[in-house]
Amino acid sequence: MAMGLAGGARRRRGRGSRAPMAEINVTPLVDVMLVLLIIFMVTAPLLTSAVPIDLPDSRAAPMEQEPEQIAIAIDADGTIYLDDEPVAPGALADHLAALPRDASGKPPLVTVRGDRVLNYGRFMEVMGELNRAGLTSISLVTNSSETAP
Repeated sequence: MAMGLAGGARRRRGRGSRAPMAEINVTPLVDVMLVLLIIFMVTAPLLTSAVPIDLPDSRAAPMEQEPEQIAIAIDADGTIYLDDEPVAPGALADHLAALPRDASGKPPLVTVRGDRVLNYGRFMEVMGELNRAGLTSISLVTNSSETAP
């Protein structure tokens, strides 16, 4: 009879206690990560440049961005910005000469953003300085448009 009670106690204890749950619910984590991804996708293009420039429209196909690129912006007044820092008049050549080169001596990719109302002569002065400094891989940044200008 003692054997029957001991066996019954073991069964009751096994049914009454619950084992700890070893699974983690990842659904809320995935939801939060997707929301963060969307936020970063929306805000990333806004973080590329802090210089307010009214870019001209173009139907050109977009190019991929490279991590090691130099951004030059020219606003409507003709002020030149090198990576969002204003460059003193006449000092662009010195700044371009001091740009780092990679191990093979290849210059970095340069992206140029020019305001829509910028004087063409001022734009060509900057392009001439880039060419003189040996920076020949230059991308011109524009807004995309569906219709031809």
